[in-house]
This record gives sequence, structure tokens and C-alpha cells, in this order.
Amino acid sequence: QMAEPFLYDTGERSKYGCLGHEVQIEHIKAYVCRPSFFTDKAVIVIHDVFGWQFPDIRYIVDLVAGHGYISICPDFFKGTDPWKSTDHWADFADWMKSHDPEKVDKEADVVLKYLKEQCGAKKIGIVGFSWGGMAVHHLMLKNPQLTAGVSLYGIIRDSEERYNLLNPTFFIFGEKDHTIAYDQIALLEEKLKQYCKVAYKIKVYPGQVHGFAQLKPEDMKPEDKPYIEEARKDMIDWINMFV
Repeated sequence: QMAEPFLYDTGERSKYGCLGHEVQIEHIKAYVCRPSFFTDKAVIVIHDVFGWQFPDIRYIVDLVAGHGYISICPDFFKGTDPWKSTDHWADFADWMKSHDPEKVDKEADVVLKYLKEQCGAKKIGIVGFSWGGMAVHHLMLKNPQLTAGVSLYGIIRDSEERYNLLNPTFFIFGEKDHTIAYDQIALLEEKLKQYCKVAYKIKVYPGQVHGFAQLKPEDMKPEDKPYIEEARKDMIDWINMFV
């Protein structure tokens, strides 16, 4: 049986009043937030298993927009049900089969087209959390239109192809993430040294569990807050450097 991805209760969350709005782009819905001024820079935010409507991910979209990017979180589940905290972990592997983070290319293309044609975006970065982190890792291997990527606690396992990144990619992990073993991170680092021809970075944040970097300030524990804030700053700094 797979380890439960989250150690905290995703039901016990403070409400979040969003700053952005929802749009329909071809066959997918998306949540968009724009900065108050014109910019030709955009960031795609990929949600975790809890989907594009989860308050934590919308908080991240608004946060990224606050740093001066057109920010968008598309529904990469295409209207199908996200994982719910009431679902049974025994069913998780089956659910993942129909929600494959490495089969997001078509949707990514739709969103890239929208950002370029409707929003005037010239440079586009991507960040993703957990399920979305795996999707980012996949897309940074496949889509040269993405200028830079940040993959947070998502890792593509068991594939020699996962190291030839096309553009700068930053991998963020929590030290206490029980879904990603340390040897997976060590292997990633060793193989990137060998194969990767672009800028990359791997950073592990002390004491942090899976899902740590999405939390809204009021849901953070005081001892975790500095690491969460640091991870978010590091994520934005990486995007600022390349996008």
C-alpha cells in the first residue's frame, strides 16, 4: 500500500478569498490572477492531487501574481474529480492511473497558446506541487516553450529519460517527506550532474513534510514558517532569474 501523501488534515483549512477569476480555455477551466500592471511574463501553476479549486493552490497563484507575473492554474484533471481527503488510500494507485502527471502535454499546449495569444506572454515559467511537481518535471523534459521550472516534492521515478532537462529547473523537497526517499533525491542529483546541460538546483528543507510549501500563513506552524517562507522565496527567485 502506498504511503499517504499528506500528514496533515486537508479538511481543516482556513478559508481563502481569492483575488483572481476563473476562465474557460478550450476544454479546460483555469484560475487566473494578474498583477496590477502590464507584463509579458507568465507562470503556470500546477495543482496537487486536490485539484485546481483547492484554496492552498489558489493562494500560490495569487502570491505569484503579486510578484509581477500573469499567473494561471489550469484544471489538469479536465473536470474529473480530484482526490478527496475522504477517499480511501487503497484506491489511490487506481486513481493515479486515470490522473497521470506525465500525460499533461495537450493541456499544457492549450494553456501556453492562451498565454501567448490572449495575454501577450513572451516568457513563461512553470511551478508545480506534488502531483504538479511530477508534471513540471515531465514538461521540463518535453516542452522547450517553458523558460524555467520549479518542481516541488514531485519526482519522476525509474526512467533514464528524466535527466535531459530542456531549460533551468529547480527541485524542492522536504527532509521528512515520507513519499520521496532520500536515495531518490541522491540519484536525481547524481544523474543530473551526469546528463543535464542546463542550470538546475536541488534543495532539501529541514524537518519539512510532503506538501509543506503550499500552506497559507494562517495554516503554518511557527516552527515550519521560516522554511515555508524560504522555499517560496527560493521558488520566486528561480523564476525571476530565468523568466
